[in-house]
Amino acid sequence: MLDPDRARAIAESLVQRGLDAGASAADAVYVGGESTSVDVRLGKLEGVDRSEGEQMGLRLFADQRSATVASSDLSEDTLATLVERCLAMAREAPEDPYAGLAPKEMLERRRAPFIDGADTTDPGPARLKALALEAEAAALAIAGVTNSSGADASTSATILALATSSGFAGAYRTTSYSCSASAIAGEGSGMQRDHEWHGARHFEDVESAREIGRRAGERAVARLNPARPRPGRYPVLFDPRVSASLLGHFASAINAQSVARKTSFLQDRLNGQVFGRGVTIVDDPLRPRGLRSRPFDDEGVRVERRELVADGALTGWIAESASARQLAIAPTGHAVRSAGGAPGAAPSNLWMQAGQRSRADLLAAFPEAVLIVELIGQGVNGVTGDYSRGAVGFMVRGGEIAEPVSEITIASNLVDMFATLEPGSDLQLRRGMDAPTILVPEMTVGAA
Repeated sequence: MLDPDRARAIAESLVQRGLDAGASAADAVYVGGESTSVDVRLGKLEGVDRSEGEQMGLRLFADQRSATVASSDLSEDTLATLVERCLAMAREAPEDPYAGLAPKEMLERRRAPFIDGADTTDPGPARLKALALEAEAAALAIAGVTNSSGADASTSATILALATSSGFAGAYRTTSYSCSASAIAGEGSGMQRDHEWHGARHFEDVESAREIGRRAGERAVARLNPARPRPGRYPVLFDPRVSASLLGHFASAINAQSVARKTSFLQDRLNGQVFGRGVTIVDDPLRPRGLRSRPFDDEGVRVERRELVADGALTGWIAESASARQLAIAPTGHAVRSAGGAPGAAPSNLWMQAGQRSRADLLAAFPEAVLIVELIGQGVNGVTGDYSRGAVGFMVRGGEIAEPVSEITIASNLVDMFATLEPGSDLQLRRGMDAPTILVPEMTVGAA
């Protein structure tokens, strides 16, 4: 894997080669990564995995035609062939009136913002093994836990470099550390399984292995002897473990590519009231140590914190250059890409801000409700917003968590869910997409 300076230099040279060969515009991206992972089960080492890889992607334009190629071989001869083949492909591609690089005036020309996304700590396989063993031991120590599905600790580093013929060149490094455990409770056909995971950009920010294992064990035991609620309409609470999935559906619906294709259930709701008053959804690519932080997007466009929803109103789409041109808007700094493909759009660190009422208040808001801790399957129609998913959770009565429930489905429509949901005050920024406990006042609950 190359260091950031060398990766940026190769990307710049490849862009210049494309221009010299006759391309009207070009960009090149380098993606390199390395990772180490250690797995244990029942106190014994299951495996140690070490991987390294790198790819260089090149996109060349012949006016409104373009093509993208990629290679993991960065030798001089291969890069020369890469340029030749890519330009030949571009000249044969169909014309696309929306094709092109990001507008020059939107490129990140300043010194790259500091996101504090890289750590120099190298725990090594021995330390990773010790963490995994500690997590598993903590899970097995919980009364009622009868077996282990294993534990894992890992570390990785990624280098991304980008250069464009419009004058942008940048590179940055990020790191990631994580620990997880999975526990089994009960015996025979009544066994239940659950897990816990935590990851961070810096090694010191990862939650303790003992706490991760303890939580995995307690969750598995809590799911023993599940029942099925009577079918009907219930208030449904989404635990923070799953509430961020609603943000995922929201992000897909405001993706400019979906809006341009008219395949989004929110395509006619721009500037309209989509959520209730007081709901705010933030996208912040510059959050220090954020799991999705980046100093620029994958087209070189400068990035900034945005409120995608303000006081319940939808304020804008997320768009890379091509879909932005289709909608006659400016790119929003959300371009993402692999080495071998054209840019798409995706959020960075996305979260729903905390509400006023505590989790305890939301649990006690109705005499009887269902708390969801796991979702199963897809079952979401992005065109209509229809929502139906398998789920696992608990009954809630009088504000107290009661018996576990499994093999159920929850159903509604995301338009109605968004309009009526209420976020709790228990927001924690643990992942790249986060939400507090969310209460949806009414959904249909049935047997799976």
